[in-house]
Amino acid sequence: MAEKQTPLLIKRYASRRLYNTETSDYVTLEDIAGFIREGREVQIVDLKSGDDLTRQYLLQIIAEHESRGENVLPVDVLNDLVRSYMTPGASVVPQFLQASFEMLRNGQSQMMDQMTAINPMAKMPGFEMMQAQQKAFMKAMTGGLATPSGWASQEETEAEEAAPAEAGEDLDSIKQQLSDLQDKLSKLK
Repeated sequence: MAEKQTPLLIKRYASRRLYNTETSDYVTLEDIAGFIREGREVQIVDLKSGDDLTRQYLLQIIAEHESRGENVLPVDVLNDLVRSYMTPGASVVPQFLQASFEMLRNGQSQMMDQMTAINPMAKMPGFEMMQAQQKAFMKAMTGGLATPSGWASQEETEAEEAAPAEAGEDLDSIKQQLSDLQDKLSKLK
């Protein structure tokens, strides 16, 4: 198992400015969201008191994205989260959410590994295109986090956004390849 990387330490000054101790410069909430999308863990602490403020800043990042119309959490889920805070005693919601996200990350990783494993389908025409479409679908469903390792690097994300569909095939060619693939699959049954 790979070593867990130490969290990126962000210090909050009395002026509420956030300071990246790794690069010695000030950062914004959007910068912090970018670090997290790249797979970095962050820890935000108050410089004066030493209090850990990570949770409150992560919730603020989510709230800002939600307020801009980037809705990730359905209203029913938000209602359930609020109810879990109001329920007396220990709530199982945090453990459930943590386990669910862990299962999602593991499932993505396993699915991508299986897609790339050597199998008879890998030699079929159009398989790479189907694999790329699957990867794009997973990336769209997870907000850019899906890769074989579970997290997209910044370089991968930029390269995929910059590169148009490989070889620039037209729609008729893609339809023909899909039809050929369907024929071959039906013959395998």
